[in-house]
Parts: sequence; structure tokens; C-alpha cells
Amino acid sequence: MDRQIALSAIRYNERKQGQETVLTTVIDGKQVAASVIETVKAATSALDKQSGVKTGLAVVIVGDDPASHAYVNSKGKMAKECGFKSVQHTLPAETTQEELAALVATLNSDPSIHGILVQLPLPKHLKSELIIQSILPEKDVDGLHVVNAGKLATGDLETGLVSCTPAGAMVFVRRTHGEDLSGLNAVVIGRSNLFGKPMAQLLLNANATVTIAHSRTKDLPAVCRNADILVAAVGRPEMVRSDWVKPGATVIDVGINRIPAPEKGEGKTRLVGDVAFEDAAKVAAVITPVPGGVGPMTIAMLMANTVIAAHRAAGQTPPTF
Repeated sequence: MDRQIALSAIRYNERKQGQETVLTTVIDGKQVAASVIETVKAATSALDKQSGVKTGLAVVIVGDDPASHAYVNSKGKMAKECGFKSVQHTLPAETTQEELAALVATLNSDPSIHGILVQLPLPKHLKSELIIQSILPEKDVDGLHVVNAGKLATGDLETGLVSCTPAGAMVFVRRTHGEDLSGLNAVVIGRSNLFGKPMAQLLLNANATVTIAHSRTKDLPAVCRNADILVAAVGRPEMVRSDWVKPGATVIDVGINRIPAPEKGEGKTRLVGDVAFEDAAKVAAVITPVPGGVGPMTIAMLMANTVIAAHRAAGQTPPTF
């Protein structure tokens, strides 16, 4: 297995296989995300110099949800760091469907904007699906448009844009196993449109043999034990234990769950994934932590999608990640 520089081998667990001591590799998501951002910066600069095109990202936020504003601020900051033209539209909570739709239409027709992101969730009176589907597919850097979902489902990775979190998880898989996953069994626990389905499609497009498992799957632990690549995205804290994991497997944990942490003080919480990290790390060859695994990749892949969209709009070959 190729341990590229973006994977950091940590002496987290040493385990014996016969006479050999085996190390578990813990993927450093921040380090991998930083390498993606470096590629984005270089591609942004090259496109500007060669074609005079400055990559443009527009972020739209409606209302005053503090978590959404924190996300948007971090996206805007990263876009500027990448050298993008970064535009933010902050609309009041009482914005109407028509007003929001009109703004998206304006951004669709603006040639200096290559990526449009409408921060979810929207206030309850707005129909978010109508807004998402009104974004031009080639500017849909969140990868949520049905056209982009359809392109992924039919194996068209050349003209579509892939949802950011599965795209980020797939970077980990490629840097661990290479581009071709022929002969490997992959299990994705979770069938959401946001993650489970696109993740399964990405693995399938890379020639893995893919099983999508979920809450209705019979004998879920047995299904998971067959996986060379196990991806957990169910939203149930620390559900996947070591006896669910095939020895030597790669485990990608997409869950973000907040659980009580009385050891930190009364009312305190901590973040955990869908995988019981310390337990599963005794068996897995490669594993992602929570936090610090898939999480940092989401914004990095948003930047990657934006610079890909800009290259395509300029008739240039986009970078690969």
C-alpha cells in the first residue's frame, strides 16, 4: 500500500501479525487538505497568467444562523487565500423565494463567477431544493444539482462536479490505494443523497466492488467485515467497532456527532465519529480520526471544484486532485 507524504503514519497502535509489528496509519486530514489547497493556488495563478481569468466564487447566505455565518466566513477566507475573486451576498431572513431566485439568476449570468454556493439550511419559508436546482450545473460547486448527480451516476467525471465531502473522502482512498480499486471490496454505510450515494458511485467508477449498507441491512457487522475500504456515514456515534472491521482495512469515518463529555466538566461535549476510533484502530491498517479527518477536506474540495469550473469555463484543462 502506497503511503504518500500526505498520509502521516502515527505510532497509534502497533499490532502483531505473525512475527511482524504492524503500524496503523492515521490520515491527517488537515495535511491532505493543505496539499489540495496548494494545488488550487497554483492552478488559480496559472489560469490568471495564461488566460487572464480570475477564478470567482459567490456565496449566498440568508438569515442570521451563527453556525452558517461561521461556515461562510471560513469559506470566504479560504477563497481569498486561494487567490479567488470572493463575493458574499448576505440577505435578511425575510428574503422571499423570488428575491433569492433573482439573485441566483444574476450570478448564473455573470461570467466572472464560476462557482455559486447557497449556504444551507435556508430559513423555513424558502424552498431550498428549487434554489439549488436553479444554479447552473457548471457553477454548482457544491455538487448538489441533479445534472451533476446524474453525470456522476453515469461515470462522467470529466464534465460534472462532485459533492465536496465524498470528493474529499475519495482523495484519501486514492492516496492510499491508487487510482484503480480493481479487486477491492468497498462498503459504504449510509445511503444519503448528500454523501452515501455519491461516495458509492465514486468507488464504483474507480472499479471497486461496492456495497451500500444502511439501517435496514441484515447483519450489518458481517457485511462490513467484508470491506477492504469501509466508509461510515450514518450519524450514529461510535457505532462501528473493531469486530466490524476486516483486519488491514482502510476505514473512512464521515460521522460528526457531539456526545456528553463529563470528564471535561458539567454540560461539556466532545466530537466523535461513527467509528469507535481507538477500538477500530487496533484492526484497521488506515483510519481517519474525528475531528481532523474528512472534515477539513470539505472546504478544500469546494475550492477545488471552483477552480475546476473556472478552467472549464476558460476552455482549459482543469487540475486533478
